[in-house]
Amino acid sequence: MTRVWRTVKIFLLISLMNVFALIYFLNFSTLVNTLFCVIGIIFFITINIKPQKKENVSKRLVMMINGYELVVLFNFTLLINIVLNILFWINLVPTHLSSVTLIINAIICLIFEIILILNGMARVFLTSIQLGIKWRVLIVFLWWIPILNIILLIKILGFVKDEYIFEKEKIELLDIQKENEICKTKYPLLLVHGVFFRDVRFLNYWGRIPKELKRNGATVYYGEQESATSVENSGMELAIRIEAIVKESGCEKLNIFAHSKGGIDARYAISCCGASKYVASLTSINAPHKGCVFAEYLLKNAPMGMMRVLAKRYNATLKKLGDKNPDFIEGVRAIAKNNCMSINEIAPDIEGVYYQSIISKMKKVTSGKFPMNLSYILVKKFDGENDGLVSVESQKHGKTIFVDTVGRRGISHADMIDFHKENIKGFDVRAFYVETVKSLKEMQF
Repeated sequence: MTRVWRTVKIFLLISLMNVFALIYFLNFSTLVNTLFCVIGIIFFITINIKPQKKENVSKRLVMMINGYELVVLFNFTLLINIVLNILFWINLVPTHLSSVTLIINAIICLIFEIILILNGMARVFLTSIQLGIKWRVLIVFLWWIPILNIILLIKILGFVKDEYIFEKEKIELLDIQKENEICKTKYPLLLVHGVFFRDVRFLNYWGRIPKELKRNGATVYYGEQESATSVENSGMELAIRIEAIVKESGCEKLNIFAHSKGGIDARYAISCCGASKYVASLTSINAPHKGCVFAEYLLKNAPMGMMRVLAKRYNATLKKLGDKNPDFIEGVRAIAKNNCMSINEIAPDIEGVYYQSIISKMKKVTSGKFPMNLSYILVKKFDGENDGLVSVESQKHGKTIFVDTVGRRGISHADMIDFHKENIKGFDVRAFYVETVKSLKEMQF
């Protein structure tokens, strides 16, 4: 039915766009011509406002797929219009129509086509998450190059269609899952961010993950510790935060999910700051438990002048975003190998707390987006296989869970928190967190 309706729309759009030639050639009465034009314009406006009806999906997806449909209509109608106008010129000018008439007709076609493509691309650009900056930039700067612009449009349409299908299937699966509340654990979840970022101020550190967990019954809190400071300071902040949540909510304990340096901060809070009695489990994600040799190298060899300038700018920016006393250099030092090994000595695992670590790695430079694709090369030289920041060996602590994708893509440090909100083939990060929390629920956590 969709293909039939699209064919009808293409036929009606072609007729409308070539209305000047048709009216001149068919010689209808003025009333019929006027009526045809009015109905055609109304149809065109309607198509541009709501190209197709979609139910049971978000407004973002509706706008995105409608943009997709407009671009598809543009591709078909543009090709047919080019062919038609050439045929008009060859066959009708000598006997029926003047060249001026067909030039005007071609201009009308062009105006309608421009409206279609601008409306469609605006919707796609504003709503698609998977399209990314690269493809947006390419189409903006290369749209005027024949053939290449068509190739780019086809590529973009592929991204958008895949995103729509993926998200629609996700919604359908959620409708089945949410009744079971598979993420409604005995104890709430505490999400602890890593170094150089905050939780939810202006930018959600955890991407689409918290919303997915909540949809499936989870209660979610955030660590809210400083973005860059020592493990000792962050650990104390977390311990205070954990105790406050437990006392205010009456939940007794928490299940901690801690990413990157947050995993070290959480371990320190549990072992050295008295938070163990309030923690049921700690799931560390890409945490540098054994430290980063690369960070150690930077501290010893990077020009101090450059480090101070970078630190000054970072600290000033993060103060505006909520940090009280950010310290960029201390944040780097916190994940260096020597510091993490020292933390391991004074922060042993506590009996009664369940420890597990989630591990991922990039398989090639292009596995991750900027800046992971750059740091991957450097970290590999110093630390071996890594996720773009932390080596595979350094990530291991307690029970280990290794995540991977089919083929040569791999999973980066940023992918594990859905930072780019990218749909990765063979690995659905949201589904992974749901399954991980589900397993904790099954263990009575």
